[in-house]
Amino acid sequence: MTSQTEALNRAAGWLRKADGLLITAGAGMGVDSGLPDFRGTQGLWAAYPALGHAKIPFESIANPKAFAQDPALAWGFYGHRLALYRTIEPHEGFTILKRWADRMAKGSFVYTSNVDGQFQKAGFSENSIVECHGSIHYLQCLQACSADIWSAAGFFLEVDEHACRLTNPFPRCSRCSALARPNVLMFGDWAWLESRTERQQARLKYWLGSIERLVVVEIGAGTGLSTVRRFSERHGPRVIRINAREPAIDGPKGVGIQGRAVEVLSALNRLWDI
Repeated sequence: MTSQTEALNRAAGWLRKADGLLITAGAGMGVDSGLPDFRGTQGLWAAYPALGHAKIPFESIANPKAFAQDPALAWGFYGHRLALYRTIEPHEGFTILKRWADRMAKGSFVYTSNVDGQFQKAGFSENSIVECHGSIHYLQCLQACSADIWSAAGFFLEVDEHACRLTNPFPRCSRCSALARPNVLMFGDWAWLESRTERQQARLKYWLGSIERLVVVEIGAGTGLSTVRRFSERHGPRVIRINAREPAIDGPKGVGIQGRAVEVLSALNRLWDI
């Protein structure tokens, strides 16, 4: 079994030799910024006590049916998250990753299941990010009356945090006046409009074709929904998996390093210059 020190040194060596950095990130990436961790029902209910009182699990509130059945509650949940993501500042780990990307001949690309827009806020180019589950900063029609996806920048929110309910008027589709919803892939979601994400994926595919010595840095991607982990492993064998709880990875695919984002990225950053 590879020790933590051996894994760190091997990972630092890969970083020094790489000409392109593929950053893959799950929910654990945002924890060091102070974003809530919805791992398990108790995490959600701790952040949103009104949902806990009503015994509403994440799979039910993060669902298009919630917008149809109780739009004030659904938008209370997503609206609070949108307001949080607009105000919170990305942690130092984002700065470290940006520094590494700037050192590499072909730069970087981000592939993330997070919908929070934190990589853009940290200075990564909008054209070098794939948000595989969409983005809360964009809206679409709940009825999917058209293929339109538009920015949520003009939507300002008033949320009763105690009740987890939106108190100001709902955002509406400009075409049919139906309720608008986040352009985010939810549970049981057959109406998510994915054209924006598809364009992102096409740009990533083109970029990958130009890389000769790729290194993958995966941060905070769990096994509960393993989209990001599988994506990382498809682009091995130099995958650096950083995870506080589930760092395991098959040896031929990369190395696993246990720890939180800022802790491990800072350690690798120190080793880079040795």
